[in-house]
Amino acid sequence: MMHVVYLFDIDGTLLHAHGSGRAAFDAVFVEQHGIPDASTGIRYGGKTDHQIIDEIFVARMGRRATAGERAAFIAAYLPKLHALLVEHPVEVLAGVHDALTYLAARPEVVLGIATGNVKEGAYAKLGAAQLERWFSFGGYGCDSHVRAELVAKAAERAKHERDVREVIVVGDTIHDIAAARAVGATVCAVATGSDPRDALAHADVVFESLIELPAWHAARFG
Repeated sequence: MMHVVYLFDIDGTLLHAHGSGRAAFDAVFVEQHGIPDASTGIRYGGKTDHQIIDEIFVARMGRRATAGERAAFIAAYLPKLHALLVEHPVEVLAGVHDALTYLAARPEVVLGIATGNVKEGAYAKLGAAQLERWFSFGGYGCDSHVRAELVAKAAERAKHERDVREVIVVGDTIHDIAAARAVGATVCAVATGSDPRDALAHADVVFESLIELPAWHAARFG
């Protein structure tokens, strides 16, 4: 059987974590470098965790982080993220449950993740939203600092044990679109995240929410 692989972004596409990631990043920067509100003015949407760390270092310290500093940062970040996700419950976005239920019932569909979150952070957020059961593989911010490369890694993992007809990236930012284009994937943009609908117009299709995804899939694949 030829399979259709869907690779979903997390933040702004499947859920809103109500700033828990940003708050955890800021808390680590205070703890490790004594600078409060370090990510003020930094846009998080569509970027990898390591990319965001570098942007904060450049903005506040005038240089990129070293590999050791990034590793220490992530190690301190993850327990803070877990705690904040308990304190501030995540919001599952409109249509997500129905879309995943529909797609998972299709024998030709494979569901994966393509996210800038490091793997443990990704599954912390998915677990907090009770969505982790849908996804057994993905590409993560710990696979590469470059989003197109982690999308390619997710696609490679999908193709390891199956024949793939098409890879479809589902995301909410221009960075998701660029990464999908870079690896030759189809891209569905959803206007539920940080980038407005008009900025997403160069995707193959733009949804107001994932409520629209099952009908689009049915029309495309029958």
